[in-house]
Amino acid sequence: MKELLHKEEKKVEYLELIYDLIFVYIIGRNNSLLHHTSGGRIQFEMLLAYVLCTLAVIQIWNFSAYYINIYGRNGLREHVFLFTNMFLLYFIAEGTSEHWQTHHTQYHIAWGLILLNIALQYAIELKNQQRSSWNIRIIIVLVTEAVLVFAMIPIYKLTGIDFSYVPIVFGMIAASIPANKGKSFTVDFAHLSERAMLYVVFTFGEMVIAIAGYFQGEFSFNSVYFALMAFLIVVGLFLSYGTFYDKIVDREQQTSGLLYMFLHVFIIFGLNNITTSLEFMRDEQVQLLPKLTFLIVSFVIYYLFLFLALRFAKLSCKPPVSFYLKMAALALSFVALMVLFREMMYVNIALSAVYVFALYAVIYRIGKKNSPQR
Repeated sequence: MKELLHKEEKKVEYLELIYDLIFVYIIGRNNSLLHHTSGGRIQFEMLLAYVLCTLAVIQIWNFSAYYINIYGRNGLREHVFLFTNMFLLYFIAEGTSEHWQTHHTQYHIAWGLILLNIALQYAIELKNQQRSSWNIRIIIVLVTEAVLVFAMIPIYKLTGIDFSYVPIVFGMIAASIPANKGKSFTVDFAHLSERAMLYVVFTFGEMVIAIAGYFQGEFSFNSVYFALMAFLIVVGLFLSYGTFYDKIVDREQQTSGLLYMFLHVFIIFGLNNITTSLEFMRDEQVQLLPKLTFLIVSFVIYYLFLFLALRFAKLSCKPPVSFYLKMAALALSFVALMVLFREMMYVNIALSAVYVFALYAVIYRIGKKNSPQR
């Protein structure tokens, strides 16, 4: 335990940032799936493909980041494994398209090989007796999920039904089991939380690019108004997460980090959804109810899991149970107002901006409890 308390903080290596660039590319590919609408509505098949592809890719990143946190040495072997995964991820990106059915086999082969690649890295580390039980557990999870992924290929060919959500759900549940059995080991949480923050920043990068469409076209009050509201929403979302990371989360705590990463799967997923929602807001071809529903659900997902992540807050920043009741009431009020003014897009987007900054003010007050003057 003394070694854990006094060990040098692990730094994010340039190799990790290069590896993350492929995920930036895939974020855009995933979001593009929802732009294939029919009759003004999001195609259910495309929505399902979007959810599956987004969660699968975030999960891959999660497994990789966790391995690097525990065993990463920035050595030659690590370079080979990561660049191999980058190469395979290009096949996943290519298979993330409107005609995903034609790429189903290559997508799942690449996906399964990536999981086996990560499992092999853990297997090599089995000589580390201190964490052998964890290694064996995660190897079993990764290999089993890879087998399930490969099994989806013949099942899809025989039935025409894609059950790819099965390995994703299995991986999420199975990988989180150790966290429910106590802290059998700890990770470098400062490094792990920084890796999660960087992925969130990359996701915001895609959002910044997405709202560029609001600044196109005729220069008028209407265009400037919607551009300003969209920009304020992105700023508010970013400030909320930035305050959470900089002021609230306790990066020095001893934890396995599994739950923190699990929550970030849905934080990032929610941000991806908000990015697409903002694009839908200015798309007149998309019917009002679908895009309004998608926007509301996206905000709820993001803030729900961001507030759940407050369990990793510093002691001075941990909110009481009443806080969550107040946030639930605020969310319900937001939903009610959005539905009430559903026909007025000017009001909808303004309400979204107000809601985002209202929650930022709440998060800012929580973070202020940890200020030096206190």
